[in-house]
Amino acid sequence: MNPLLTPTAAVDIDTRWQQIAPDLPAEKVLFSDVIPGGCHWSWMLPRGTTLRLVAQDAGANLSVVLYNARQKLERYNMPDSLKAQHTAHYSRGHVLMSDMGCAMASITADSLGWHDPLGLLLDAPRMRAKYGEHGYQQYRNGMYRSGRDGLLIEIGKYGLTRRDLVAPANFFSKVSVDAEGRFAFHPHHARAGDHVDLRLDMDVIVAVSAAPHPLDPRQDYAPAAVGLTAWRSGPARQDDFCRSFRPECARALHNTDMQYLA
Repeated sequence: MNPLLTPTAAVDIDTRWQQIAPDLPAEKVLFSDVIPGGCHWSWMLPRGTTLRLVAQDAGANLSVVLYNARQKLERYNMPDSLKAQHTAHYSRGHVLMSDMGCAMASITADSLGWHDPLGLLLDAPRMRAKYGEHGYQQYRNGMYRSGRDGLLIEIGKYGLTRRDLVAPANFFSKVSVDAEGRFAFHPHHARAGDHVDLRLDMDVIVAVSAAPHPLDPRQDYAPAAVGLTAWRSGPARQDDFCRSFRPECARALHNTDMQYLA
């Protein structure tokens, strides 16, 4: 196993986690950070790590994609996850499944009850048409960033390309579907302090972008920051809530467990 996937001590730890996730035991915290609005980042993290994601302001959106760190051909699959769990949104108990029927991550805590898997990503042409041109040459760190470009930059660090980019899960955003199949974005869904815990059920590459949701009707480019704390929670136990949430979740978690018998 890649030694990077077996952390033995907390790294890059500072007092930020005490504001982002003050209830977590200090000895289990691995690192903490704040993703500024519009920015992007990625990590290679081991099975049994949980990411606490916290909206720092109202209207946050965090687009997340997942890849198996041991075998990058396996990655998060939105259609299979929704079909298997008979849902069109994510909340506590749901599992983000791979295209091979395995659990990649599970939502173990959630203050919102609805996260969007359908709305895809803000791309550069749509961003420029909606918000105008704010390039790096003139605005430096104040440049506008699209979710699609941000995630392409992040997955490129691991040898993945445009063809490997999958539809993300958009945490903190709510998109409902009416009887005619039309999407409706709910602009006042997330509040400052809302949080979600995402337990990683296998060794994964996690890439995130805090760019605006593509359906967000706000005309100003003002994406909210998202706080993040990684901590050792351990893998799903036999009495885990997500394992008993649906039979399909139990099967996906079992399929992942079978990869870690040694």
